Amino acid sequence: NKKEAYKDADLIIIAVPTNYDEESNFFDTTAVEDVIENVLQYNPDATLVIKSTVPVGYTDHIREQYGIEKVLFSPEFLRESMALYDNLHPSRIIVGAQDDQADIASDFAALLKEAALDDDVPIFICSPSEAEAIKLFSNTYLAMRVSFFNELDTFASIKGLNTAAIIQGVCADPRIGDHYNNPSFGYGGYCLPKDTMQLLANYQRIPQELIEAIVSSNKTRKDFIAKDIIKYEPNTVGIFRLTMKSHSDNFRASAILDIIDSIKKEGFSVIIYEPTLKDGTTTFMDCPVVNDLQAFKDASDIILANRYDESLNDVVDKVYTRDLYMRD
Repeated sequence: NKKEAYKDADLIIIAVPTNYDEESNFFDTTAVEDVIENVLQYNPDATLVIKSTVPVGYTDHIREQYGIEKVLFSPEFLRESMALYDNLHPSRIIVGAQDDQADIASDFAALLKEAALDDDVPIFICSPSEAEAIKLFSNTYLAMRVSFFNELDTFASIKGLNTAAIIQGVCADPRIGDHYNNPSFGYGGYCLPKDTMQLLANYQRIPQELIEAIVSSNKTRKDFIAKDIIKYEPNTVGIFRLTMKSHSDNFRASAILDIIDSIKKEGFSVIIYEPTLKDGTTTFMDCPVVNDLQAFKDASDIILANRYDESLNDVVDKVYTRDLYMRD
């Protein structure tokens, strides 16, 4: 009941999906606007806090479009499969507000800090557009880091070098550090692909080279992986898990999906093992789903595993992975 939910609220947090629309080249923010219109109908005096990822400048646009003052933007930084932990142990709390809403922004930040289990969480109060930019640039930097080590791995693979040795030597520099450095089939998930494309879209008429390269690098990496598999000329390619990382049940925009598509276009047979699919699912992307792990292993000539799992130890000679450390 929207009226009951909104009518007596002081703060209303909007956390709805904003998928990237490739036709408009921007996030689809209609779900956010639907909530705002409902709130204005039942409680126009409430403070709105947008947590959905939005384009830079969106919160200010909403203020003007709807004639409302009390609207904040507060991004969240949640890792796949670690959302609860990251809420309880936030790396930072960021609230974007106009100067005349600074007190409300500080109060909301204090609420988030009170809910955290850590005492020393840094708080940053800035403008809404700056907060929106922090979210997009943060995720694009992570995508860039993934892409960097993936391209390092591509180079080492073609040159016959030991990728792990190079990465360990590079990351021993404390300015670089030992994180987000395990090669993969490409970055994926709900946030990184769409947020990088949105940031690039925000760069219209602004000089850039790097942001566009981060977006295109991911496609280049997936194309390389697909071609690397095809050269083995397997009769049947087995896909071990569709999920983008270990301990995840989400495969939205997972890199393996594009690789499956490329392999299929070359005429190779593909089968899938994914235990998170609903019981009774027999096909995915027009590929047979094999629910029995042993039957899947037996039927596969080569097994693609974005992240290795010990359940593959008995068929390790069949496994194709770039998970060099065999860890999360």
